Amino acid sequence: MSNEDKKNRSQLPIHGLQPARLITFDAKDPDTKFPPIDQLRPPKGAPNVLILLIDDVGFGASSAFGGPCQTPNAERLAAGGLKYNRFHTTALCSPTRQALLTGRNHHSVGMGCITEIATGSPGYNSILPDNCSPLARTLKLNGYNTAQFGKCHEVPVWQTSPIGPFDSWPTGGGGFEYFYGFIGGEANQWYPTLYQGTTPVEPKKTPEEGYHFMEDMTDKAIGWIGQQKALAPDKPFFVYFAPGATHAPHHVPKEWADKYKGKFDQGWDKLREETFARQKKLGVIPADCQLTPRHKEIPSWEDTPDAMKPVLARQMEVYAGFLEYADHHVGRLLDNLQALGILDDTLVYYIIGDNGASAEGTLNGTFNEMLNFNGMAALETPEYLMERLDKLGGTESYNHFAVAWAHAMNTPYQWTKQVASHWGGTRNGTVVHWPNGIKGKGEQRTQFHHVIDVAPTVLEAAGLPEPVAVNGIAQRPIEGVSMLYSFNEPKAAERRETQYFEMFGNRGIYHKGWTAVTRHKTPWLLIGETVPAFDNDVWELYDTNKDWSQANDLAKQMPEKLKELQRLWLMEAVRYNVLPLDDDIGKKMNPDTAGRPTLIKGNRQLLFGGMGRLSENCVISVKNKSHAVTAEIVVPKGGAQGVIIAQGANIGGWTLYAHGGKLKYCYNLGGVKQYYAEATTPIPEGAHQVRMEFAYAGGGLGKGGKVTLYTDGKQVGEGTVDATLAMIFSADDGCDVGEDTGAPVSPDYGPHGNAFNGTVKGVEIAIADAAENADHLVSPEEALRVAMARQ
Repeated sequence: MSNEDKKNRSQLPIHGLQPARLITFDAKDPDTKFPPIDQLRPPKGAPNVLILLIDDVGFGASSAFGGPCQTPNAERLAAGGLKYNRFHTTALCSPTRQALLTGRNHHSVGMGCITEIATGSPGYNSILPDNCSPLARTLKLNGYNTAQFGKCHEVPVWQTSPIGPFDSWPTGGGGFEYFYGFIGGEANQWYPTLYQGTTPVEPKKTPEEGYHFMEDMTDKAIGWIGQQKALAPDKPFFVYFAPGATHAPHHVPKEWADKYKGKFDQGWDKLREETFARQKKLGVIPADCQLTPRHKEIPSWEDTPDAMKPVLARQMEVYAGFLEYADHHVGRLLDNLQALGILDDTLVYYIIGDNGASAEGTLNGTFNEMLNFNGMAALETPEYLMERLDKLGGTESYNHFAVAWAHAMNTPYQWTKQVASHWGGTRNGTVVHWPNGIKGKGEQRTQFHHVIDVAPTVLEAAGLPEPVAVNGIAQRPIEGVSMLYSFNEPKAAERRETQYFEMFGNRGIYHKGWTAVTRHKTPWLLIGETVPAFDNDVWELYDTNKDWSQANDLAKQMPEKLKELQRLWLMEAVRYNVLPLDDDIGKKMNPDTAGRPTLIKGNRQLLFGGMGRLSENCVISVKNKSHAVTAEIVVPKGGAQGVIIAQGANIGGWTLYAHGGKLKYCYNLGGVKQYYAEATTPIPEGAHQVRMEFAYAGGGLGKGGKVTLYTDGKQVGEGTVDATLAMIFSADDGCDVGEDTGAPVSPDYGPHGNAFNGTVKGVEIAIADAAENADHLVSPEEALRVAMARQ
């Protein structure tokens, strides 16, 4: 804190003006004195702060660190600043983000895993403790303007509905004054589910008109910064810019993918060698670094069937185009700062990946990653993928690349995203740029650092103390260490000597250059993998002072050193809420067995016309059970047309709608096949009740069933669904009443102009008490009686 700044900034919020000692009766009295109102500002010299966090990018992807994907704006910042080649994340998105935003280890802030599989365990409950106030709030309470753009994956799933509570949302309790983006792990870049603050909003353009979320969020960020500097030029800003790129789905305009045509025909093995050579030439890895071998679980390019190679190469072209496209829009944002004359006084962190590249796309890659999450990856045969090669990255796809490409993007390291034990999951190239605070240009820093070190760095750069109390609550100390010491001292001794890692039971410890690690799970085997007991995991030992890439396992030669580090890991695990370890993802996906609250309880839910963009956590689940959907509608003259209710997207879901005047139901099986039931007669003009009953066949998960349609209690149509999606429809597109706002579930209607042309007064979804028994559902006659009683 500067000598000029007399405020007590350790207790937030900062206390206001003290009342005058003398109170006069008449303001004209010469003894009347009041100090002027003091506008809250941070200490003099506090910079603007811009944190850029790209999603799912490995160390060996960006050209700034030797990768094949061109990122000229990352290179531009590095040329005017610093590269950090030993910067680390947590190996997964929600944990990295919460750690970044709080300066504490992910288990300390309840984010030991993603929000969707939170449990009651303190290290894994997805709830931010009150004693770990986020960085944005600290900066706001010290006079910064704050804004977040893009991905927010830190909200507990039972709090993600438009009704809140909003305590964990960016503008609710996260400390941000403005938010534009999506809540969740990923977004359809063509049809995102968006919020401005806590209000759902729709994109103003269509994909056909050139819409893409990456461009949209950049436009919003540029607009917000311009307004901030126009209205409060003496206040610095804190902007957190976190695109959905390059998380799957890999959606990108075709011309950007086409820039890489033919550049990956050599395959992933050769690509790793080429990247490795560039990395040595750039100096981002030392000359004696070894390229770790491809794991036996990953096929070689040579052994890959020739028929698959064109589609596999195209997957990588699309990914590379996506990363370059994201970097292009980062460049637009930087250009705007330059035009405003504030780039030099902005501390920029460009963190290229919140974890290593993702191996969640299966060994063959996928046109629709939701199929893998539903255990149906086998539906995507080589023939199926080849037929859709030209559609990869477009509006019909929800694509992800093959495991081996992810491994190649993490060159020269072992493993991928989720694998917190090895650098392939946690080491992410990072660029820091701040000409007013960093003397060097185009230099490299090799000090070991972690994402929790960003928050204390920002506070030190701004001249702000770590708060002791926020809103009357004593704060847990920040667990990160500032990186500021290394900005202008390239040879400074590193101040982070120890760091633990854990994700899905994959765990490791770094201490003074040594690492002890164990991989417990395989990242692309999401459910059903046979894993050893934790005590039976095989540990490896590496001296990264000499072995940069963790290539030479010393566990057998140095068992005592291994034991020393294993004990240290256990001590850190106890200290930071890591225990108990839990690798049962299947159990954690079920909120009842995980101990996670659910927003919707019981076996019925009533929705009303105009409700929309409701995530799957906000709607009663109809999966793997008999269910009925009953709607009260008013049909206009000329006949009914449009969507009554839809859940999901073109990649999977169901919809009840009117088509050509008739009631119709479509079940979309992962975009692979659509099943229909259609009425034989039109719905008459006027007020009516329509109903769809789904009699689940039973016998396990993902089975089919019989569909029956009713109008005013009379059967009007039927159909058969051979199979269903057992786990998830869409990670982004939700449920809409009266229209289908995202990528359309049924090919019968398009993404626009599909709203019901009459009135949808209400829709009730009811599920059977037993998954295999439809008899528990209310009869159509009873449903009609209840519906008429409501009128």
